Amino acid sequence: MSLQKFANKHPMRDKILSIMVENELTDDCFVEMLDYTIDLFESQGLGSDYYGYHNINHELEVTYVSLLAAKQENVILSQKDIRYLYVAALFHDFDPQKSVDKPHEESVLKFISLDKKLQELIKIADVDLEIIKVLILRTTYPWIGDLKKNAETQIEECFQNSDLTRNDKPLQEHIMQIGEYLSVVDRISGYTLGDFSKAMEMAKMNAHALAWRPSLIVRSSVAYFEELLNKETEMVKGVLKVLSNEMRKNFFDTVLSFMKIRQQEISIQADYSYQNLKLVPTIECMSTRKDPNFIKELYEIFLELPRPLQFSKENFEDTVKNPEIILNTLRINDKNGEIVGFAKGGVLESYSLREEIRDENYGLGNTIFLEPIAVKMGYWGLKGGSEMRHMFIMQSHSMKYKFLTSFALRDVIQARIEKERAEFVEQFDPERWDYYRIQI
Repeated sequence: MSLQKFANKHPMRDKILSIMVENELTDDCFVEMLDYTIDLFESQGLGSDYYGYHNINHELEVTYVSLLAAKQENVILSQKDIRYLYVAALFHDFDPQKSVDKPHEESVLKFISLDKKLQELIKIADVDLEIIKVLILRTTYPWIGDLKKNAETQIEECFQNSDLTRNDKPLQEHIMQIGEYLSVVDRISGYTLGDFSKAMEMAKMNAHALAWRPSLIVRSSVAYFEELLNKETEMVKGVLKVLSNEMRKNFFDTVLSFMKIRQQEISIQADYSYQNLKLVPTIECMSTRKDPNFIKELYEIFLELPRPLQFSKENFEDTVKNPEIILNTLRINDKNGEIVGFAKGGVLESYSLREEIRDENYGLGNTIFLEPIAVKMGYWGLKGGSEMRHMFIMQSHSMKYKFLTSFALRDVIQARIEKERAEFVEQFDPERWDYYRIQI
């Protein structure tokens, strides 16, 4: 396998190499480890193009920030400690056979224990594999309940397997502190390295890859940050203290922005509950669909979708203006109100879908494809998407289509099997966002 095929392409590589020099990680084996990691992630389909939170970007961001903040005062790190930290950070989430996006720590440990190239590099780096395993196990999240109990059982085994730690309780405690430090860096690094738009994209990637409903994105993000700030207060403070002002600002701007959006969501839900707000599905006439302001409004909502769900992005305006495309919107209070969502789709043959899909009706002109429904943040979970979808099906029926296909979360399709005689055409892991068909 050529290490140079992918390695030099990743923008984080030079930053990590620079901070490695500052941390005296200058031996060739550490550079080779970095390139090998990038190459492995890319070759296993977990590179920058993988639309999941746990891709190569996350792995390298955690590695970079763990070295950048190494001089924090909560855990005093020796030069040897930094070697362990570096190796554990690089490989902490590598699970190439993942069936869901969230890495399974046991799969990660199995990989690092069996990969011959990595074994060779670890030996040259003069680090104990059992200690690397402990650090990775300590990044288990959330660190509560059975997950914590199972991790602690494996950690104890690792400590007993290592000649360095077997009879050295203070060293074991120190390693667990390093693991806690890595765990906190694991959870905050990506949010320190960009503004809120990056953070929101990370949240959408996480939701898409974990098959969450869109209504959970902001609510879960707020809960995540509150738990981090409340339960890991000192470690978070210690890490942020040694980062740049810009990185600290990125982190707190993200936390505050998610909280602000959550307040808006609660306000919208309260208005809906008190019937101060109605959601009105509306069939739009062609004169409206040609209006540049209307198209701009739709496009802004469209961009809130996770990237894999943004169909016809390049020719979005043309599809809105096309009379053969079915389009309806979701408006507030009446058919002239503010637009907060839309449903759009057309004949199946006009779309390029995932190459794995084998639709038996493709080429027959009898199937309409419903693009993923787009709803403004804050208005998910109020049944507006469902009402637009039913209106879309009625419009499709009037145009004599026999079948409708689309993508939806696996559990949503499962619930439609009895109600609408839905059937799975293709299922996709780890995202569990599957392609299905219903008869109209």
